[in-house]
Amino acid sequence: MARKPKKQRNAEQVVRQKRVRDAARKKRRPSRDDIARMFLWQMIAGVQGKRPDARTVLDKMRDEIVEGLEQQGFDVRESEDVFEALVDKYSNGLFPFRPKWHLGPDSGSDQS
Repeated sequence: MARKPKKQRNAEQVVRQKRVRDAARKKRRPSRDDIARMFLWQMIAGVQGKRPDARTVLDKMRDEIVEGLEQQGFDVRESEDVFEALVDKYSNGLFPFRPKWHLGPDSGSDQS
């Protein structure tokens, strides 16, 4: 059996991916990125709210995260800047995430 042309494979992948995203939305299933954002926010907010050595802990967390990003090829200074910007953003105590309107009660998803 001959391989399908790349254009056809890509078009079929678009359809499959839309089906996967629609099913996840219907099930209200969080993505890996949703989990990672929430985890990082809780780590930063938790450290700052409960530890007298918060800056030391955040610095160690930053160093470990930046080291992993550097291994992936990201720039160290840029990675540190992004991490510190997130710490600043998450430090005000406010919930930093926008509502996911497509998950709301009027979104047509089954709430059972």
